[in-house]
Amino acid sequence: MKNRITGRSAFLALLKDEGVTHLFGNPGTTELPIMHALKDHPDLTYVMAMQESLVVAMADGFSRASGKLVACNVHVAPGLGNAMGSLYNASFTGTPLILTAGQQEQGHGLTEPVLYGPLVQMATPLVKWAVEVTRLEDLPRIVRRAAKIATTPPTGPVFISLPGDILNSEAGIELGRSTRVDTRVRPSEDSLKALAARILRAERPVIVVGDEIVKSDALREAADLAEALGCPAWQSPTPYGSHFLSESPCFMGAIARLQKVARDVLAPHDLLIALGGDPLRMSVYSEVDPLPDGLSIVQVGLVDNDLAKNYGAEIAVKADVKETLRALVPALKEIGGGALQARAKQGLAALAGKNWTAKRKALVEQISKASHTAPIDPDWLALQVVEAMPDNAILVDEGLTSSRQILALRAHRDRYGYHALASGGIGWGLPAAVGVSLANPQRPVVCYSGDGSSMYSIQSLWTAANHKLPLTFVIVNNGGYRIIKQRLLAFHGDDHYVGMDFIDPPVDFTGVARSLGLEAIRITDPQELKGAMKSAFSRPGAKLIEVVVSNSVN
Repeated sequence: MKNRITGRSAFLALLKDEGVTHLFGNPGTTELPIMHALKDHPDLTYVMAMQESLVVAMADGFSRASGKLVACNVHVAPGLGNAMGSLYNASFTGTPLILTAGQQEQGHGLTEPVLYGPLVQMATPLVKWAVEVTRLEDLPRIVRRAAKIATTPPTGPVFISLPGDILNSEAGIELGRSTRVDTRVRPSEDSLKALAARILRAERPVIVVGDEIVKSDALREAADLAEALGCPAWQSPTPYGSHFLSESPCFMGAIARLQKVARDVLAPHDLLIALGGDPLRMSVYSEVDPLPDGLSIVQVGLVDNDLAKNYGAEIAVKADVKETLRALVPALKEIGGGALQARAKQGLAALAGKNWTAKRKALVEQISKASHTAPIDPDWLALQVVEAMPDNAILVDEGLTSSRQILALRAHRDRYGYHALASGGIGWGLPAAVGVSLANPQRPVVCYSGDGSSMYSIQSLWTAANHKLPLTFVIVNNGGYRIIKQRLLAFHGDDHYVGMDFIDPPVDFTGVARSLGLEAIRITDPQELKGAMKSAFSRPGAKLIEVVVSNSVN
């Protein structure tokens, strides 16, 4: 005989069996059945955020920092509406996330009561799959399918609408079993031979890497490929994770998200090897195309949409990056033999004076000239943050203009050590850092955020304090939206900055942080930075450091 169980308890039991350990949420009346059932599932940690966009961003950060499926719950139509910006971010990064929203009871919804909305229609554009549960007996199948869809590449969020009558009803149902689709496939032997032969024919190859390097845990393998070829490797122009080992002799840094700059970087090469992502995702419009004329592309990845997305590829291989490189690198060495070894040695020697490590040394010397500048120079602040962080710390970066040198200063050494804003939708950093910290309780986390971005999601500080996380927020206070000022000046020649300042009155970030339960200090002296940060980063608990920096536009 099937065990009788309520929909609310079945839902939580299914999430746990799918590997979910934290449920992120902001409860409302339609979610009360879930809150009621939580007392019977004490091993599922509920993480409350003070607004639904933060709920999804925290879950997004947790998944990006762990590689695990996550779940979050929001409150009917307005809650889903609040969450849409963060859901867009999660969709952009392919975060495996189950988003649910409470829905009015079936039948009652037909009367269009307060807070009612067509939840499935609302969520559909931003998720891989959206569905409403209409029978309790279907709940296990729906949750199992949702978890499978979310975690199968191309990974991404899914949405389930949960009517109140489904959650409150009881029936004898089977919960079924979890399924994960193993996509760690490598190309056929014929494809590998063709790929190896084409790469070896290139005289001046270049590698551009994307986020699948993180998802497939291929940092070492990507570096092995570059070093076997003796060729430069760049992060794509949307470098939102640890996409390459910075201290590899082949790493050059991230390509700027500017078409002319990208074109100039790629122009000396005769083959672009794109690994795990769209290699040339740009930002604002330019008449200049980032791909030089005649530059051939070979590409490897599991995300169909990124393969030959904007430019035709001579060879496009749908396969796991790590598994492909594990087979490709030995094949290249075997076929290339001594000639390849000699060419690689020559290539590495040529890169030694201009790779990431060499450029970092010169950059540190340049930035250090501003060590006594007042107001504080943002690049000097970035250097102090990097040098004060413990070796095992994780950096969550939404500094925008103030973090322009972060990637050039802090080395990527593990797949989960760095997370940055990907989609451009600001306000992600603070709540994402909470999720990152919850996923990595043994590692200190530093959130580096601009003042404008932080005000989109400042309530996140309360959740960090509530969970007593080893998390330090560094808020860079330049008193406005500096990036918008820069672009108004650059694109329109206009320095009349309307709606781009918040200095009358100024925002008191330390006061806000203290009111939300954090230890907080304000720094204006550049010489106080490193000591204050080392102290904060090494101590337990949630803290905020507000740093007042120059508001110069250039």
